[in-house]
Amino acid sequence: QPVSFGHELAKHAHAFARDLDRINDWLARTSVSSLGAGALAGSSLALEPAFTAKNLGFDSTFANSIDAVSDRDYVAEALFVMTMIGNHLSRIGEEWTLWSSQEFAWAKVADAYSTGSSIMPQKKNPDMAELARGKSGRLVGNLMSVLTMLKGLPFAYNRDLQEDKEPLFDSIDTLLLVLPAVTGMIATIAVSGALRQHNYLVWYCWEPY
Repeated sequence: QPVSFGHELAKHAHAFARDLDRINDWLARTSVSSLGAGALAGSSLALEPAFTAKNLGFDSTFANSIDAVSDRDYVAEALFVMTMIGNHLSRIGEEWTLWSSQEFAWAKVADAYSTGSSIMPQKKNPDMAELARGKSGRLVGNLMSVLTMLKGLPFAYNRDLQEDKEPLFDSIDTLLLVLPAVTGMIATIAVSGALRQHNYLVWYCWEPY
């Protein structure tokens, strides 16, 4: 089915717009201070959780101290949002790998975002596209790791909960690595003359029989 090349590219913008919505939704829902919950039952000190929450920039304070101590929903949600971003980057990586292949030759990835083949000197590998595709598996793994860790825990604090840090920080570091690379790759890609001139792309829809 023939569609414009601009329409083909714009699908990625809509996917990332949903990611931004999820980030903003996460920020609003998780702006809750747990300060004052203590180990699980609050504190005998004369604390004012609402006062500290306001001064620390949170929208609200916890409603239940046991839940406040055991809650890691905000970590799992953050990992899900980052995993979706990674999946969207992976889909770009798959398309750019396909488009830059000899069979398609619709686009050429810049040398700065490619490497030569170790065995075929005439071949150029779209490394950033492939790495964007590969790194998404790491993000999925981090999400699954935390969800699995949380699934059987009783309430209040358990030492298992310390296992939320490494997957969360690793996912953040992974996205901070992949996002600029994919951005640079897209900004410097050379599109074939036919697509630039006619602004069209013939995309076939295969149906299984």
